[in-house]
Amino acid sequence: MKEAKNLLFLTCLLWLSEISMAIKTLHGDEYTSLRKSMVETQIEMRGIKDQRVLDAMLSVPRHKFVPPNQVPYAYEDRPLPIGEGQTISQPYIVALMCEKLLLNPEDRVLEVGTGSGYHAAVISKIVKEVYTVEIIPSLGNKAKQVLGKEGYNNVKVKIGDGYYGWEEHSPFDAIVVTASATHIPPPLLKQLKPGGRMVIPIGGAFQIQSLILVQKSSEGKVKTESICPVRFVPLRGGPQ
Repeated sequence: MKEAKNLLFLTCLLWLSEISMAIKTLHGDEYTSLRKSMVETQIEMRGIKDQRVLDAMLSVPRHKFVPPNQVPYAYEDRPLPIGEGQTISQPYIVALMCEKLLLNPEDRVLEVGTGSGYHAAVISKIVKEVYTVEIIPSLGNKAKQVLGKEGYNNVKVKIGDGYYGWEEHSPFDAIVVTASATHIPPPLLKQLKPGGRMVIPIGGAFQIQSLILVQKSSEGKVKTESICPVRFVPLRGGPQ
């Protein structure tokens, strides 16, 4: 009788384990399907053609980089709040900024404004190293935790003022700024490698801003090009 009860107990445990695995697999498949739809309908159909960017967007689980109450909306094409008055950018804008940088596998990239860590995770799938700076400690530490847990080991996070970049690791092949500035920060221009590219939103906090592509020639000459209107949270820090 005792052996029968033990057998029944073990059978129930096995059954519960199989159910748990099935639920996890179902959820995993659901998120994979949502990401596939996001890439196809929100990004590829809107003109993003760089296959490396599309593959990166398809592989990074955006739902892991948003607060729990925002998970149901993780694959919608809109920014989402992540706390501290900050947002995670809409997927299309993340893809657009990545594509405009013309990223290569051996590149070293600086990101100003880590936020949730999602944009850095996407870039890390394309390049060799990502250095990202976040001025808000709670966000930077959380992003570092999530990036580490999810295995993005080529992303380095620093708590600091991104206006001044990360000089000790410069120059960078590309720089991406994920908050709007009133001007292009001179320290970032200095840390951009000749031949490098920077994408940065320029404009006031309560205005429609312009997403600007900055190109630095091999001779160090700088030219800018407006890509499209955007709206980002303002860049914190810089000269006081």
